[in-house]
Amino acid sequence: MGRGKFKSKPTGRRQFSTPEDLLAGTSNRPRTFRQKEVEHEEEESKEVSGDESGEESEEETTKKKGTQGIIEIENPNLVKPKSVKARDVDVGKTTELSRREREELEKQRAHERYMRLQEQGKTEQARKDLERLALIRQQRAEAAKKREEEKAAKEQKKAEARK
Repeated sequence: MGRGKFKSKPTGRRQFSTPEDLLAGTSNRPRTFRQKEVEHEEEESKEVSGDESGEESEEETTKKKGTQGIIEIENPNLVKPKSVKARDVDVGKTTELSRREREELEKQRAHERYMRLQEQGKTEQARKDLERLALIRQQRAEAAKKREEEKAAKEQKKAEARK
């Protein structure tokens, strides 16, 4: 029979072993825990017996974060940090560029070359621009000349009107 708004979950119940179960060996404690405990005791006894072997085992076992120590995985996408020492670095060695980086460099070089040709007036677009610019300059010169003539004509008309 349900009680209240929330349902009870089976994971919420805890079962404790009684002292009689522990003595009889029929407790609900997982077997793997006992195995780990036995292994841990064996490691402690080895460390106490040999001081030299203990130093080697410390170097081999490194602390891992989170679940890394529990689950051993071989992830091909996992990027492992590469630590390169200063003495191992080859200064003369050129690193190969990725395809995207190579294409980006080629694109920049082509653009620079095009801009140089553009400045020199050797490209098709530059020729058209120069022709258009010459035509505009000519039109502006003609318009300025026409304004000068009109101004001169206006002044002359004014001068005749005063007389």
